[in-house]
Amino acid sequence: MINPAVEIHDLTVAYREKPVLWDIDVVIPEGSLCAIVGPNGAGKTTLLSSILGTIKPASGWLKIFDQPVEESEELIGFVPQRESVDWDFPVEVLDVVMMGTYRRLGWFRRPGKAQHDWAMECLEAVGMADLHRRQIGELSGGQQQRVFIARALAQDARLFLMDEPFAGVDAATEDAIRHVLEDLKRQGRTVILVHHDLQTIEQFFDHVLLLNLRLIASGPTMETFTRKNLLRTYGGRLTLLDEAAEAVRRIRTGGGGGGGS
Repeated sequence: MINPAVEIHDLTVAYREKPVLWDIDVVIPEGSLCAIVGPNGAGKTTLLSSILGTIKPASGWLKIFDQPVEESEELIGFVPQRESVDWDFPVEVLDVVMMGTYRRLGWFRRPGKAQHDWAMECLEAVGMADLHRRQIGELSGGQQQRVFIARALAQDARLFLMDEPFAGVDAATEDAIRHVLEDLKRQGRTVILVHHDLQTIEQFFDHVLLLNLRLIASGPTMETFTRKNLLRTYGGRLTLLDEAAEAVRRIRTGGGGGGGS
């Protein structure tokens, strides 16, 4: 029997009394790499925020590894959208990653050699160890993204939430993220991320969640990522559906991977 990493039941989230997620019921199995897919405004980031516990639902409940969200903070590592971060803050790369160790260390203890070595190991995992003394604002967008993934790794979480980590990144960063996902999968960790490149869904993910305010479908990629479900998700938007048709064709024919985000 597969244990659930995330259970969501009857979840509704509203902003100013306008629902942005409606009656969501879904179970995401432990150890899966799960993509949340849907059009702009579908509620993808809101769903991540609900799992993270930063948004309170109007109704329904969520559990993380069979615990209430409020008791699950130490189980979750989070990578926000790059655009939501103040990159002008004067801090070095290593210090950013060290922040990921504070939660387990406690705010009143100073990090020591063990935390320093662990942060460097996390930077090595994303190919950024050589730049550990660089100011974060001096990095490229892709490098900044890798630093924040390293910070999430430093939290040593069981569940990782990532909001569009592949958006606008260079090829080196895309490769680094893919290797991180593969490593987390081998370790039995669970990763849930918002993803827009339909042509790479079957390459990167074994589980997919199709969302458009309501849950359209959720399950193993080969069973769920179908043209019928994509039509229901995107509502006939032709450009996106052309991509969807190509993505499904590649799955059915066993074709190779598509390009980056």
